[in-house]
Amino acid sequence: MKLKTKFMSAVAGVAMLTGAQAAYAADEITVAYFLEWPMPFQFAKVNGLYDEAMGVKVNWVAFDTGTAMSAAMASGDVDISVSQGVPPFVVAVSAGQDIQIVDVAVSYSDNDNCVVASSLEIDASSASELAGKKVAVPLGTAAHYGFLSQMNHFGVDVASLEVVDMAPAESAAALSQGSIDMACGWGGALRRMKENGNVLLTGAEKEELGILVFDVTTAPANFVAEEGELLAKFLAVTAEMNERWNSGEGVEEMLPVIAKDAGMELEDTRATIATFTFPSVEDQLSDKWLGGGSQIFMKGVADVFVGAGSIDSALDSYDATVNTAALQAASAM
Repeated sequence: MKLKTKFMSAVAGVAMLTGAQAAYAADEITVAYFLEWPMPFQFAKVNGLYDEAMGVKVNWVAFDTGTAMSAAMASGDVDISVSQGVPPFVVAVSAGQDIQIVDVAVSYSDNDNCVVASSLEIDASSASELAGKKVAVPLGTAAHYGFLSQMNHFGVDVASLEVVDMAPAESAAALSQGSIDMACGWGGALRRMKENGNVLLTGAEKEELGILVFDVTTAPANFVAEEGELLAKFLAVTAEMNERWNSGEGVEEMLPVIAKDAGMELEDTRATIATFTFPSVEDQLSDKWLGGGSQIFMKGVADVFVGAGSIDSALDSYDATVNTAALQAASAM
């Protein structure tokens, strides 16, 4: 399957705009997010803090995958996507879609993985036995990149597998029913997968191999250029929620609200979010992240996808796909 075709049909080819910020004409915007993906920003979402700070009505729409977020931004249905995986972003911009990264939403190497059915009794030492097995992977996502990288590490030819494109929630159910042999995903779906199987590599082991897993906040380039002040206010609220969570002071007040909004039980939410890291604005602007590290990482992701035949080609550089102007403005608010 060539993912480029899917995205090229959705891309409107909007030119990147620069210069002075324009006033926002409408009285509302639409923001994409994930259910079963608990994050501090949801406390502000539920309590209307974004609407208050931005002076517009914020409509929130839940998505199953980052690829769907890309398509929604391309069609003009979504203005901002929170916690879009880097791989689906890379797939979209490599295909020509004009969207940009505006902040680092979360890092979670332990919360995105592939799970092998327990009945197969396959682990890291016997990964070669996966040949011929049926694997459910949400194509073009962080889980897809992690899957390809792990198979490359274990020397398993992806062509030897029957790979099906399936959203994590669906693949978790399929794994429990025994209709697939391995499933890849994140969040609540990953927790359910683990009830019926085991991972081949832990988050720490993946990081040692250079398999990073993090999400970003993204937006169409024209929205970033024209509505910089509005976007900065959005990012400032997000940063405030992250800071409050990271300090530990707001955890017990925020957790029940976040859990309910994420559609999760309280203790499941606590367990999931414990595997997340929310970088400060200062960290996000550092060389490790948006100061250069993320751009280099994206090039690596794109090259892996090209090698796997998932996309036709990679950009020469992903520097222009990152725009930190609004985040820098947010840090001064």
